[in-house]
Parts: sequence; structure tokens; C-alpha cells
Amino acid sequence: MATIKRRYVFFADLRGSTALYETLGNAHATSVVTDVIRNLARRVPECGGQLVKTLGDGLMAVFPRAINAVTAAVQMQDDLERQPAPNSDSERPTPRVQLQIAISAGEVVEVGGDCFGDAVNVAARLLDHAGDSESLIGREVYDELPWEVRSRFRHLDKVHLRGRVEPAEVFLLARSKGSDTEVTHLESPSATHDALGVLLSWRGQPHRFLRDRMPVLLGRGAACGMKVEDARVSRTHARIDLMGGALQLTDLSINGTFVRFAGDDEVLSLRRGSCTLHGQGELGLGGSPNDASVATLRFSLIAHNDPPPPPFPPASAPWHHR
Repeated sequence: MATIKRRYVFFADLRGSTALYETLGNAHATSVVTDVIRNLARRVPECGGQLVKTLGDGLMAVFPRAINAVTAAVQMQDDLERQPAPNSDSERPTPRVQLQIAISAGEVVEVGGDCFGDAVNVAARLLDHAGDSESLIGREVYDELPWEVRSRFRHLDKVHLRGRVEPAEVFLLARSKGSDTEVTHLESPSATHDALGVLLSWRGQPHRFLRDRMPVLLGRGAACGMKVEDARVSRTHARIDLMGGALQLTDLSINGTFVRFAGDDEVLSLRRGSCTLHGQGELGLGGSPNDASVATLRFSLIAHNDPPPPPFPPASAPWHHR
């Protein structure tokens, strides 16, 4: 018999398991991934939730309250961070897996131990936007948290979720006190922003992303607003967020994101790091823009009261000094 209840839907997914299989082999990697998911799943009943199912290298759960779901997210991230990397017979270093978590709220239909409904779909789509070791929640989840827990979250403005017309407000959980993602006051969604958006170009094709389409994901995945098909580009490679009046670029990839600003010879390397974008420049996905074989995007910020940005210069006329 089907029952309808308001629940907090929780999805967790391991990133990096593909590299683990390549390094450890199928049997060893399967054992490692299974053990990791089993250990993480124990946190669900401990935090008052119900494990719905495991999904290979991920899991789905539901919780009765927002604070229960967020507590489970924090504990799972901490558990995985403390876990040592598995041993390998190979001389290659064993890659560490990272955890992505997404939580949404709403009515779900429970049938035969499984759950269905819009909240389930939203959580699954929200997971597409989470980077390594990131936990994302929707506005309804955030609104039902105690104020001291809310201060651990950073507002990411509105996100366009795949298959949905209306954008969703999303918040990112800071990993620990003192981390560079921690905030004490959240921005108001209606605050005035200096940056209107960004113009990105790859292979001569420009794409305009205004702030109502932020954040924008860069990568090979279907959820990415800026799709870049290249072997060195991760499924979700990088993200551009609107933070106050600035655009922030965050690397989410395996091979790194590299930034060169117009008129500057220096290349900034981001490996799970962030930087503020300004003016114009180039983004190398998976390698330096100095390497002609790397997938390199041109970017140009769009600001209030700016005239329309000039067309991107041809690849034969790069911005940096020779």
C-alpha cells in the first residue's frame, strides 16, 4: 500500500570510483567501494533516518527532519575524510574517493520500501551540481534548520536543475569551521550584483551566461551548462558561482583547472581550489592554456553599465604577452 509523507530526501554518491577500479582491479575496488558505502549507510539509522537503497557507489535515504539529514551529511563526510586510502599492489598511488551529497524536502510516495515523487527527482538532479566533498541542500531544507546550523551554509543563488523549468535556490555546506567556504551571514538573493554574467567561448562558439543561469557547470556531463567534450575534461569539471558582486571559479576535477587572465603570462593552477574571475582570460580544462592540445575556453565578464563585450579574439591572437 502506498503512503504519502513529507520527508527529507538524501542522495550520496562516491566520486573517483572509476579511477579506483583502474588502479586496484575489479575485485579489490568492488570490495573497497562496497565497504565504504556500507560504513556510510550506518549513519542513516544513527541519525534517525531510513535507508531506502544502496546504488552501487551511492545510497538513497529519507529523514523525518532537516537537521537529521544534515547531521548525517556532516558525519558521512567526516567518516570518509578519516578513512585511509586502500592499499594497492601497484606502484601508482591509490586515488581517494570523494563524497557528493544532495538533500531536498517535500512529499514522497512510499511503495514497497522505495520512495518516489518530486522531492526525489529534485535531490537526484541537485546531486549533479555537487563537487567533491560537497553537500548541497535546497531552500526548504535550509529554512527548517536552526539558525546556528544555517550559518554553516553558503548561498549559491539559483540553480537550473535538469528537466525543471523553475530554478532552485541552493546552499552549500561548509566542511568545517574556519574553512574558506564558511560564512556567518548569507547573501540576500535580491542583493545587487556588480557582475551580470560571463561570456564563455570554446572552438569559436560563444555562450552567454547571465546571473539567472548561475551557477554554471563546465564539463562533459549532461547537467553541464557549458559542455566541453575532451578526454581530459571531467564529467563535472568546474563551476562558476555568483558570490556577492563577483564571479568565483571553483575546480571540481581530477586534472585541474588553469586560469590565465588577459595581459598576464602567469597561469594560475586550481586543484580543488577557487579564484575570483575578472576582465577577460582563458580557462584550461585539464591542463595549462599554454598547451595547444588542452581544451581552452575564453571568458569575458559582463558587468553593469558595460557596453556589449567585444568579440573574442581568434585563437591565433591570444591575450597574454609573448
